[in-house]
Amino acid sequence: MTLLEALVLGVVQGLTEFLPISSTAHVRLVPALFGWGDPGAAASAIIQLGTMASVVIFFRRDFLKLTKAFFRGIANGKPFDEFESRMAWYIGVGTIPVGVLGFLFRNSIVTSARSLYLIAASLILLALILALAERISTFRRGTSSIAFMDCVIVGLAQALALVPGSSRSGTTITAGLFLGLTREAAARFSFLLSIPAVIASGFFEMYQVRHSLSTVVAVNLTVATVFSAVTGYAAIAFLLRYLRTHTTYVFVWYRILLGGVIFLLLLLGILSPVT
Repeated sequence: MTLLEALVLGVVQGLTEFLPISSTAHVRLVPALFGWGDPGAAASAIIQLGTMASVVIFFRRDFLKLTKAFFRGIANGKPFDEFESRMAWYIGVGTIPVGVLGFLFRNSIVTSARSLYLIAASLILLALILALAERISTFRRGTSSIAFMDCVIVGLAQALALVPGSSRSGTTITAGLFLGLTREAAARFSFLLSIPAVIASGFFEMYQVRHSLSTVVAVNLTVATVFSAVTGYAAIAFLLRYLRTHTTYVFVWYRILLGGVIFLLLLLGILSPVT
């Protein structure tokens, strides 16, 4: 990965991580279109640390409230009395499925599952499911109504994001809409739920490749991570503001269009399904 590639991929990662359009699809597609090598799932996971920094900074007040309430609840022997304390526990429970499945299927995730055929199919399939959720959701529930089973369901949906092209925010926001959350509440909970899983994934992948990181590669990954943090912050602000007054159909149509374009380029031989 050159410095230019790192800069571009960092921007792409940041802009697409929090929109329900699949950052993995874009980070996989952009290098393919420019004739660059696939940065790989490990590099993508490390770059995601930048976007996680952006979500922690953006939701820093919520993050501090949850953290303080969690430890206060333990200290008082009443870990579920406060809503913020319960939410902290819920986020932990919701992280278990993606952690377990991510570990069990790691080899597939970083190799065969990055096929552009699978990514294109995932883009289109989740678009249709998101459209269904948009159509039948009641949009009556806020974040204060989130309960244990909601977290289990959204946590299981987050695990589906291990399939490249599905989108972490896409699967979790879709699950939230099916549960009747407002669009903004579904997005906010999606972002908070993603923090433990992506931070753990990023540091784990960094540890795994630590011996193969040259100074140049480390510098380039740092550049990509910083740019993903800056653009990720902007993407969060945009999406929350957008979903207050708009539907998610623009993302549905974008996913279908992108998936169709990828299939067409594959059929024409312009893109190779694997690197």
